Amino acid sequence: MKIVKHSGNIVDYNPSKLKESLLKSGASNLEVETILHNIENQIYEGISTKQIYKMAFSLLKKTCHSHAARYNLKEAIRLLGPTGFFFEKYIARLFASENYQTLTNFILQGKCVSHEIDVLLKKDNAIAMVECKFHMGKDANSDVKVPMYILSRFNDLKDNRHTIYTRNDTVSKCWIVTNNRFTADAIAFAKCSKLNLLSWNYPENNNLKTKNDSHHLYPVTCLTTLSLAEKDKLLVMDVILVKEIINNSESLERIGLSSNRIKNVLKEASELCRYI
Repeated sequence: MKIVKHSGNIVDYNPSKLKESLLKSGASNLEVETILHNIENQIYEGISTKQIYKMAFSLLKKTCHSHAARYNLKEAIRLLGPTGFFFEKYIARLFASENYQTLTNFILQGKCVSHEIDVLLKKDNAIAMVECKFHMGKDANSDVKVPMYILSRFNDLKDNRHTIYTRNDTVSKCWIVTNNRFTADAIAFAKCSKLNLLSWNYPENNNLKTKNDSHHLYPVTCLTTLSLAEKDKLLVMDVILVKEIINNSESLERIGLSSNRIKNVLKEASELCRYI
């Protein structure tokens, strides 16, 4: 059976790939087989991957909210847009979980011009700049022009002395982070230029997806027990991660949730972060 991807490309329906993604959500083999059976009874020639995803998400949600939330991770990161401001905060949280000191939205003077830096990192006395490339489009990739441009910014900054953590700091490393993917040329250029890349699927064993699962860094936009408006309110309050609400029910009270809904949200959050 042929299905239509987000890009418009037509491919064969691959139940094995769907099964793998469903199992990664935490659902049991029996639950996954039931979901696959239900989907295969509903799909048709030319159905879009978006519609299949919606079916799977809906069926997972009926099984377990936290499984659906985990399955929804990539879309949840996209919901940190549209400007990318909250994505930058999320990336800072991600590095902080790995014992980096972090600063966001910092302006540094380069040799030629000043630069607004999305995130600054410090670890083992080395300071790195992080450029976040956020994409709302699901099929948008960061091509080779992205690392080429950011390398020029890094080169303008690295030889200058800056007042960041002390009055005599230098920026010696550079990261480029995207919520989608890098093209092969972008990866090759970054490797050659000694730029660090982080995306949804790169590096293979230490990417956004694996870091989330390892450190329970799920954004609040994952939660299925909150509306989009409620998630936005939490983000504005600087509540970025699901784990930040587990011992902070006051933030849920502040956005107007009833005691019963707070209980449901905290249950999903705890299950998602495996606190219970």
